[in-house]
Amino acid sequence: QVQLVESGGGLVQAGGSLRLSCAASGRTFSNYAMAWFRQAPGKERKFVAAITRSGGSTYYADSVKGRFTISRDNAKNTVYLQMNSLKPEDTAVYYCAASINLINNSPRNYNYWGQGTQVTVSS
Repeated sequence: QVQLVESGGGLVQAGGSLRLSCAASGRTFSNYAMAWFRQAPGKERKFVAAITRSGGSTYYADSVKGRFTISRDNAKNTVYLQMNSLKPEDTAVYYCAASINLINNSPRNYNYWGQGTQVTVSS
């Protein structure tokens, strides 16, 4: 089992920044590819960003490319999502997820999920 706990969400004005963190415990963190997803009210959960086990490669949804940065610190068992130039359409609950499989953007690929953290961007 892997336990994931997100933090860092909150209310921010458009154009502002937030940094989300996801702390992992349980099995060896570096064995898992990690990703961030988000879900707005009434919408399906969507891929935001992902990072490989070593942190050597990252992937982004087109909607966040150039504004968000995913990173990880395997020594601290933590994955981060730096979000800059936030827009009202970024408002959602953000979830981190862990996958023992090869990285991809489908929620079905991920084995473990955090409880989510709310991000609200006001206009």
